[in-house]
Amino acid sequence: VQLQASGGGLVQAGGSLRLSCTASERMSSITYMGWYRQAPGKQRELAATITSGGTTNYADSVKGRFTISRDNAKNAVYLQMNNLKPEDTAVYYCNVPFLRTVSGITLYNVWGQGTLVTVSS
Repeated sequence: VQLQASGGGLVQAGGSLRLSCTASERMSSITYMGWYRQAPGKQRELAATITSGGTTNYADSVKGRFTISRDNAKNAVYLQMNNLKPEDTAVYYCNVPFLRTVSGITLYNVWGQGTLVTVSS
């Protein structure tokens, strides 16, 4: 089971990007889904999470600019990033703490491969 992240790229400050993360198999159970980011030389940090019921949580640094959403039918999570700043430059990773596929596979702490977001000033 893999999480496939996409949507990163190079954008000017003030621009927007939409990240997507989809699971490679159908899920029967999945907990909250999240986006984390790791800037060069820094530790990985939380950007946003969303529960299966749609409750969201954001890091203070992205509140009001980023919006996380999910499509349970597609086992996908999205991150709409608006008004991007140079300090948002990082590799963005999607994460699922727990999932179970319809085929019965149970996995914990699953990470996507990361997608690079570069914001130029």
